[in-house]
Amino acid sequence: MAYCKVRQAEIYYEDLGEGVPVLMIHGYTPDHRLLSGCMEPVFSKREGWRRIYFDLPGMGLTKNYKAIRSSDDMLNAVLEFIQAVLHGQDYLIVGESYGGYLSRGIIQKQKEHILGAAFICPCIVPFQADRSVDKHQLMSIDNEFIKTLPDEALMDFKSNSVVLDEYNWLRFSKEILTGCKIADEEFLIKVKNHYAFSFKIDQFDFNKPSVFLLGRQDSSVGYRDALKLVGKYPRGTVAVLDRAGHNLQIEQPQLFNCLIDEWLDRVEEIKN
Repeated sequence: MAYCKVRQAEIYYEDLGEGVPVLMIHGYTPDHRLLSGCMEPVFSKREGWRRIYFDLPGMGLTKNYKAIRSSDDMLNAVLEFIQAVLHGQDYLIVGESYGGYLSRGIIQKQKEHILGAAFICPCIVPFQADRSVDKHQLMSIDNEFIKTLPDEALMDFKSNSVVLDEYNWLRFSKEILTGCKIADEEFLIKVKNHYAFSFKIDQFDFNKPSVFLLGRQDSSVGYRDALKLVGKYPRGTVAVLDRAGHNLQIEQPQLFNCLIDEWLDRVEEIKN
């Protein structure tokens, strides 16, 4: 657990293991626990990987970020963080939701250093009104369990989840909700007014192993917009998972673990 000072923020991060670096970029409002919660079980069975989890500005424990005003600024802070902690090393990138959008910005800026990319329910189209998404729907409900939740907790749980049971609640509350509750909402609203990059991304093919994990019932970013993009990823596995919303990594843990594992296998093939 440490801080890394860049020009526009002091970024909190956790640096685990040794080996090939894997940079983990969470979504908008939660913190690094969203990704450490789902990725550490995968890496617990693998050696040779250095996992770097960090909190984006305005989220988690990162501080002194008020100068940031846009996704361009966010990206610049992340790029400076990468340089400070990796010193020019090649690395993998994992991006969830908004982290997937930032990951595409990083690929645009320095694809020569990236060995592979995993996208978990990635934000493809910056603004909600322009996205191709379906209305939120619940796929499975444990009615006896949800009666035990306070109204506010149930509202939070139902807003983005499609499988409502005890397992999903425990992980949602620990890995996602805890981060959301400490986010700087005023700051995040300000940045969201400049959510789109000022420059073009996806301007070339990314020829390293990649994986897109998309929730069929994801009412936040959807899955259709990502399908339009996959031609830019010739070595990409694309999975649209049923019974999965924007918290796919929690609602379909076995498939998630399997597909991330297989992606890492493909990366190992090219680095060995």
